[in-house]
Formats: sequence, structure tokens, C-alpha cells
Amino acid sequence: MKLSVVLMTVLVCSSLLIARQSEPVDLQMITRIKDEATNNSQVMETLSYLTDVYGPRLTGSSYLREASEWARDEMSEWGLANSRLESWGTFGRGWLVERYSIEMLSPRYMNLIAHPKAWTPGTDGPVTGEAVLIDLEDFDEESLKGTLSGKIVLLGLPEAPEKGFEADANRLSEEELEEKYAAPDGSPSPRNYSRWQRYRERRRKREQISKFLRQENVAAVMQASSITHGTLRIQSGGSYKNAASNTLPTLVVALEHYNRIARLLEKEIPVEMAVNIQTRFETEDSLGYNVIAEIPGTDRKLKDEVVVIGAHIDSWHSGTGATDNAGGCAVMMEVMRILKALDIAPRRTIRVALWSGEEQRLFGSRGYVKQEYGNRRTMELKEDHENLAAYYNIDNGSGKIRGIYLQGNDACRPIFESWFRPFHDMGAETITIRGTRSTDHMAFDELGLPGFQFIQDPLDYFSRTWHTNMDVYDHVLEGDLIQMSTIVASIVYHTAMRDEKLPRKPLPQGDE
Repeated sequence: MKLSVVLMTVLVCSSLLIARQSEPVDLQMITRIKDEATNNSQVMETLSYLTDVYGPRLTGSSYLREASEWARDEMSEWGLANSRLESWGTFGRGWLVERYSIEMLSPRYMNLIAHPKAWTPGTDGPVTGEAVLIDLEDFDEESLKGTLSGKIVLLGLPEAPEKGFEADANRLSEEELEEKYAAPDGSPSPRNYSRWQRYRERRRKREQISKFLRQENVAAVMQASSITHGTLRIQSGGSYKNAASNTLPTLVVALEHYNRIARLLEKEIPVEMAVNIQTRFETEDSLGYNVIAEIPGTDRKLKDEVVVIGAHIDSWHSGTGATDNAGGCAVMMEVMRILKALDIAPRRTIRVALWSGEEQRLFGSRGYVKQEYGNRRTMELKEDHENLAAYYNIDNGSGKIRGIYLQGNDACRPIFESWFRPFHDMGAETITIRGTRSTDHMAFDELGLPGFQFIQDPLDYFSRTWHTNMDVYDHVLEGDLIQMSTIVASIVYHTAMRDEKLPRKPLPQGDE
């Protein structure tokens, strides 16, 4: 009995070893990819056009439309097929900042570091008014009623900034990669209901206060940035929906500048402010669009199967969306350029998609998946659901690839271990069973499709650039984008040439 168990164990281990070693890797093609990616790279030029030339790319805006058209035309010039803008559905209205300024006129002059929140109106010309400080925790409508007309309101008391004693930017350490590699211990993730309740309560109170301030004819609202050193973390202050009513002119102000004015007001020293905000809502086209291009498959039996790669081209508006996510778009476009330049003849079709609406809950990728593959809520699947070989996503800043999240798909582990082995010397070797969320691969994963996000070095993504005015070209490292382009091009090539599609997890249950 013991002998048979031992023999069975040996056979199983041998089978697993053979399976791990049997995944073919085309080292000659990898050598060609490395050469093209390193010596003929256009990734930074692509990044510069998306950021420096076309600037911020808020979903629904004409700036995003122009950037998308440029990306479409550029990939067409590279020789990609079926390069196009493809609507994923109705979005709403676009929005642009045309110009703005905010100044403290007295008791001393100061030009403030600030930026309007998205989808908020302008001031209809220059406005001068007295600053007023409102305590969000001790808000009393009755005492304020009739006192705020024409005033410029600071929403919230000053908060002392935390002093940071660690570098903004870092790479994943060996200990952090080992932690990512380790499987979860199986215990359920803690759900902080009290924290969620506090968040909902603060949001409800802010909406109540905003409604009151509109009724009181406040001239403008100032909110402190959540991070320091003059960096502004800014998202939306109004609605993109066509039928939505406008909010008040609202700016996020550098924490240090906000705090100075707030301290003056706490000392009961009058502060006079001047604000001039010109924004524009765009309602000409309410549809949202993705950018699509392809290298057609050549295998008679496999050409209808598709390998999709993607990154979101939309961004927030105070910077130029370089690390979130023009860098990802530049990498995925570069992957297509590399493979086209090498004149490969993929067995499967390779398709790139630059998504819009990601910042508003993955609208572009979810719309595409619903149109092509099925409904995630009902799990009613379309015929092409069977034809997706894999989806690969870039959207965690612009740091080097260090591995890949399996999203719980252990059957793919030996495949990726083989495909990543030639890139261990580039620092990419962590294959983790863990998953990650909050970006476009989830649109595929939640429909039972093999969708993957790469593990990346954080650099200064969350500490400095994520959704901030510092999300600009200068915070992207060329070497990191070249490394990413090389690895993704190889992974995509091998997926397109493989005899079988990547293994899938069991289909999830629908929400309905």
C-alpha cells in the first residue's frame, strides 16, 4: 500500500514537472523582440504625444477625442488593421478647463496652487469676496443662513500634514514580492463596516452642505488637497450626466496654502480672495469610445480567436495622465508596433484596446465586453465568449513589470512560469495566485474570461502622481516602459501562437 502511494506521488510530481517544462518558449523571437524594443523604441514619443501634445483626457471631452483619433491614426500608419474608434455606449457630457486663477488679496498677497474639480461650473468672470471657514463636523445651517452670499467658502478646518520620512518612489523589495507570491491564508477579508458607514455619512453631509451653499448663493468653494508639497489630488466635483444640475465652482487647493488661509480665519483676521474660473461643458456627443486596432490572425482554424491587450486612455484633468494611464497606453501601442515591425504572422488575431471611462467605473472595457462576450449580471454569453484567448492589462502606474496576478487561475501558473523565465534577469518572476481589482481586466474576469493585470513597481504612483497635478511625462522612466513593452510583446506573441487558448476558471454566478 505504501509503495503504491509513493509510486503515485512520483507519477503525479513527474507529470507536473513535465507540464511545467513542456510549455514552448521561442527564444529566437524573444531575442528579436528585445532588439526591436530596445534599439528602435518609440514608446516615449508616443507617451509625449498623448501627454504633452494632447494633455489631460477626461472622458467625454474633446481632448480625449483628439488623443483617441491620433492614437487610431498612428496605429494605422504603423500598418495595423481595422484601426478605429468604437462606441461602447452613452456616457454623458464632456468638460474642460479653459482658464482659472485664485489669489489671496489681503491681508497679504498670495497666488494659490489650486485646480478646479471636474464637472464643476465657472464663476462667470472674476469674483472678489470674503473668505469664510466652515467646520464640517460642527455645521449649523441656522447660524449661517443669510450670511454666505458672494462669499468664498473654505470647506473644512485645517489639518496638520504628516511629515514623510521615506522616499516617495520605491521598487518592490524581495520581501514584498514574497508576500505577493504567497497564497492567501484562506481567512475572509475583514470588512470594515464602521469605516464604510463613516464614509457614507461624510458623503451625505457633504451633499447636504453643498445643497445649502448653492441655496445661499456662495461664489466659490475651496477644499484642501489630501496630500502635501503642493500636490493636488483631484477628481470630480459634479456630474457628467446630461440631465444633472450644476454644482458650485469648486477648487482643490494645496494643503499648505489652504491651511494658511484657514489659520488666518481662525484668528478672525479678514481674508479677501479673488477667483476667476472658466470651464466648459461639452454636449455635442454623449457617446463614449474605445480605440481599437488589430494584427489579424493567419491560422485558418485559430484566426477568429483573439488575444486582447489594453490600457485606459482616459485620465483625470489636473495633470496630463502620464502614469495613469498614458504610460500603459504607450506600452500597449508599442507592443503592437514591435510585433508589426517584426512582421510576425500570429495564428490568432491580436487586438489592442485603449479604453475610455475607466475612471468612472470601467465603462469602456465593461461596455466592450458586454457587446462582444456577454452580460456579467445575467451571465448570458455570446458566441465570441469562446474565442477570447486572453486579456492583458496595464494600469498600475509606469513601473517595471515584476510578474503577473493569476486572479485565482492556477491552471495558468506553469504557462506563465515558462513565459516569464527569460525575463527573470529583468526582475520579472513573481507568479502569484492572488488577484487585483479596480482596473479593466476585471471586466473580463467577472465574465469568466482569462483577464490578467501585471505586477508592477509602484515608484511614486500612489505617493505623488495618482490622480494629481504631478501626473506628467517627467515622472515616467523610459527604461521601465521599454522593459514593460518587451515583456508584454513576448507574452502576447506566445499567447497568439499557442495551440490552445489559456485555461479558464469556472464561470461565475450572475448577479440576477
